Amino acid sequence: MNTTNENKNNAEQTFTHRCLQSCKVLLTEIEQAKNMIVNDFHETLDTHGNLFRLALNEAEALAVQTDYPHLVYPALAMERVQAVVAWRRRQRSVQQHHSVSAENRPR
Repeated sequence: MNTTNENKNNAEQTFTHRCLQSCKVLLTEIEQAKNMIVNDFHETLDTHGNLFRLALNEAEALAVQTDYPHLVYPALAMERVQAVVAWRRRQRSVQQHHSVSAENRPR
């Protein structure tokens, strides 16, 4: 009887250990993908780092809700970062248009 309980405990510990290892590998893969994206956009990150960090965190939060977060995260993160880049371009365009309009107003 003791042998059965010991085997059950060992199996539970092995399962727990494998789950923990799997989670560690998953987190490492997500972190590596995040670092690659940060490296690709490092110049832009300097200006609006908080927006990019928020975009990457949002992508990570969405990815871990899926069955394959390590596969989904890179695409989601890139999509979010590209959205921030597009937003920044629009903002610059609006600001430039606004400053040109202000210069052309009669005084």
